[in-house]
Amino acid sequence: MKISLKAPAKINLSLDVLHKREDGFHEVEMIMTTVDLADRIELTRLEENRIKVDVSEGFVPNDHRNLAYQAAKLLKDRYNVSEGVLIHIRKNIPVSAGLAGGSSDAAATLRGLNELWNLQLSIDELASLGAQIGSDVSFCVYGGTALATGRGEKIKHISAPPPCWVILAKPPIGVSTAEVYRNLKLEHLKHPNINQMISAIDNADYPLICSELGNVLETVTFKLYPQVQRIKEQMIRFGADGVLMSGSGPTVFGLVKHESRMLRVYNGLRGFCNDVYAVRVMGERYY
Repeated sequence: MKISLKAPAKINLSLDVLHKREDGFHEVEMIMTTVDLADRIELTRLEENRIKVDVSEGFVPNDHRNLAYQAAKLLKDRYNVSEGVLIHIRKNIPVSAGLAGGSSDAAATLRGLNELWNLQLSIDELASLGAQIGSDVSFCVYGGTALATGRGEKIKHISAPPPCWVILAKPPIGVSTAEVYRNLKLEHLKHPNINQMISAIDNADYPLICSELGNVLETVTFKLYPQVQRIKEQMIRFGADGVLMSGSGPTVFGLVKHESRMLRVYNGLRGFCNDVYAVRVMGERYY
């Protein structure tokens, strides 16, 4: 038996950091939404009692370091599953890009194995399990658009943004999220207006959404990796309506309403980096 699933990428329309918690994580407030760029996950039942991961991208680990592997192991151990599984991951989302590719793979694995292994868990139970794997996994279990708080695992669903194009551009570098947070000076942050962004989304106010984009990690990543800032500057110059770095980077996204403008931005950026994508906002929950 095989099950195939999509594992979509996410972008952060707002990302704020409030304080460092006693457990070492940071308290965050983020508005995230899914976009139409997705990995493909195929789960195949194995008679032998083991987890095997096959990945199309050579830079992605295929062992216990892989979040999809961790998702399968968590379910297997928690519910005493004696069957094995082959997890085939076809990567379309760039690796280490700030787009939650690994987290989305783990979330799709949780949803798929719930069916393959007939565990009959609710979507909320799967999201709770996902929080044990990584901060973005809970959101990725649901998909859609949400306000994420805590360390990112507390999810409150909100309306989907109005339809628009999203241009994604990733320079050929990786960014260490841990290093970005280590260099974050909490006392100097200019906090985005999360409530204003939620109101703009609820009212489908596209110009206000574009003007309220905000990510407190940008200045840190820009200082550590100046090429990320250069991509943002180019995207603005080519005419995107609103531009922001996603997560801790290095991917920068631009929102564009009209296809002709989208093509201009997309073609312009192709000269600056190889990983450029033009996709649509999805924004609606899967479940």
